[in-house]
Amino acid sequence: MSKVLKYGMVGGGPGALIGDAHRRSINLDGKAQLVAGCFSRTYEKTLQMGKELGIDEDRLYENFEEMARKEAEREDGIDFVCIVTPNNSHYDACKAFLEAGIHVSCDKPLTTTLEDALELERLAKEKDLLFLVTYTYSGHVTAKNIREMIAAGEIGEVRTVMGEYPQGWLAEEDVTGNKQAEWRIDPNLSGKTNSLGDLGTHIENTVYQMTGLKVKRVLSKMEKIVPNRKLDDNSVVLVEYDNGASGVYWTSQIAIGHDNGLRIRIYGSKGAISWFQEEPEKIFLSKLDGSNLEIHRGHGCIYEKAARYQRLPSGHSEGWFEAMSNLYSSFIDCLVAKAEGTFDESMIDYPTIVDGIDGVKFIEACLASQEKGNVWVDM
Repeated sequence: MSKVLKYGMVGGGPGALIGDAHRRSINLDGKAQLVAGCFSRTYEKTLQMGKELGIDEDRLYENFEEMARKEAEREDGIDFVCIVTPNNSHYDACKAFLEAGIHVSCDKPLTTTLEDALELERLAKEKDLLFLVTYTYSGHVTAKNIREMIAAGEIGEVRTVMGEYPQGWLAEEDVTGNKQAEWRIDPNLSGKTNSLGDLGTHIENTVYQMTGLKVKRVLSKMEKIVPNRKLDDNSVVLVEYDNGASGVYWTSQIAIGHDNGLRIRIYGSKGAISWFQEEPEKIFLSKLDGSNLEIHRGHGCIYEKAARYQRLPSGHSEGWFEAMSNLYSSFIDCLVAKAEGTFDESMIDYPTIVDGIDGVKFIEACLASQEKGNVWVDM
C-alpha cells in the first residue's frame, strides 16, 4: 500500500458545506488522513468538530497561525493543509502555512486582491511548495476528456465559447439563518464580488482547462438586482481569448428555476462540444457534416488520460465528490513523488496557484470594466 499522507484543515466547522465536501472527497481514495484542524474562529466549535472527527485534542488549535507553527515543528506534522474559509481569510491562512513550509490546498477564489495572490505565488516558489486551488469541475472525467478531444483537433480551432452558471438560491432579499448565503453577500467576508467571484471564476477556469485558451480582455456588466444587495448577483461578461476567439459568460444567483447550472458550449471550425455539469456523465459532440454524437463516460471512447480517473463502470454515475477527489488524487500523488524525489511538473493534473491567480485577474478586470462604465479591460 502506498504512503498515506496526513493533512489538516482550516475552516469546515459544524454545519459547513464546503469543508465537509473536501473531507469526503479526500476520503474516497484513502490517500490522506485528517489529523489536525482549526475548524472555527470559536475554539469550542473547533473542539466539537474535532471530537466528531476523532482528532486528538492536542492537534486542535485556537487559530491557524498556531496550527501552522506547531504542525511544522512536529516530526509527524501534516503534509498539507486545506483552507476552506470565507474568501477574506484565504490569504492570511495560506501565507501562514507556506511560511511554515507546508503544502497548501485552497478553495477558490484564491484571494480578494491580485497583490495577495502574487505574494502567495512568490512564497510557494521560494519554499518549493505545491499549491492546489480547488476548481472542482475540472476534475470531472468528461471535462478532462473534452480537454483531450480539443487538443486532438476533434472540433478544429476554437472560435467562440458560451459559458453560463445560473443558480436561483439568492433570489430573495432575506437570507437570515442561511450561513452559506450570509457570508457570500457580505463584502467584509466575500470581497468585492459575489456572483462573479463565486461562479464566474469557475467558468473561466473550466473553459481554460478544456480549451487551453487564456482570457485576453473582458467587458463586464455586474448587476445588483435584489434590493439592498451590496454585491453583484447577476453578471454578463464578454471575453476575448489570446487566439482571437470570443466568448460570453453569464453568472446569476437570482435565476429562479436553476440549481447549479454550469454549462459550457465550445464552437470550433470543425465541430462543437457541449457539457452540462448537472449531467456530467455525457459530452455532446456536433460535427460539421451534421452528425451529432453523445459520448458517455465509462466507455472506450474516453481518452486514456481522462479514463484513468474513472472509478465506476458506465451507467454508475460519478459526480461532484468524485471530481473534487480527482483533483486531490493528482495533488497527493505529486506530494508523494516530491517527498520521494521523483516529482516532475508534467505530473500535475490539477488547478495550481497560477490558475488561482488567473481567476483573481479575471475578477479584477471585470470589476475595472464595470467601474469604468462597461468598457473593454485587458487582463
